[in-house]
Amino acid sequence: MSVRSVMTLAALLGGCTGLPLQPPGQAQAPSPEAAGHTENAAIASLMESARTDAAAGNPANAAASLERALRIEPRNPRLWQALARVHLQQGDYVQAESTARRSNSWAGSDSALRSENWRLIARSRAARGDAEGERAALESAERISRVPNGARP
Repeated sequence: MSVRSVMTLAALLGGCTGLPLQPPGQAQAPSPEAAGHTENAAIASLMESARTDAAAGNPANAAASLERALRIEPRNPRLWQALARVHLQQGDYVQAESTARRSNSWAGSDSALRSENWRLIARSRAARGDAEGERAALESAERISRVPNGARP
């Protein structure tokens, strides 16, 4: 069993430690807090795995971890942004832009996240030779970065 598998298993099982033990036949559904904790631990483990793989030059493995995390939390804009970064690292510029836009669709009033997504889009467009698109994306990033969190331009 790999170290990553052990860490993932430990993270998933760690979320169950706060559940009360029930006698057989009297199973009780876990509380929402315990279920959320398990998901958060799983997401954290998958994010760490993705960071490690991306840093080690294994973007395909990083993307796979992030896609698993997105099956758990499909509306998490930070997961979408991390996946956009991986697509950029892989040289899949169209997918990087699309994924950064998806992150923006879930980012709500988080202007810092939205601004960074526009910077990712600008880098993607620059890599494709779209200077005008890059400029427009950087203008969007700048406009958003001037707006405090909680407000949308």
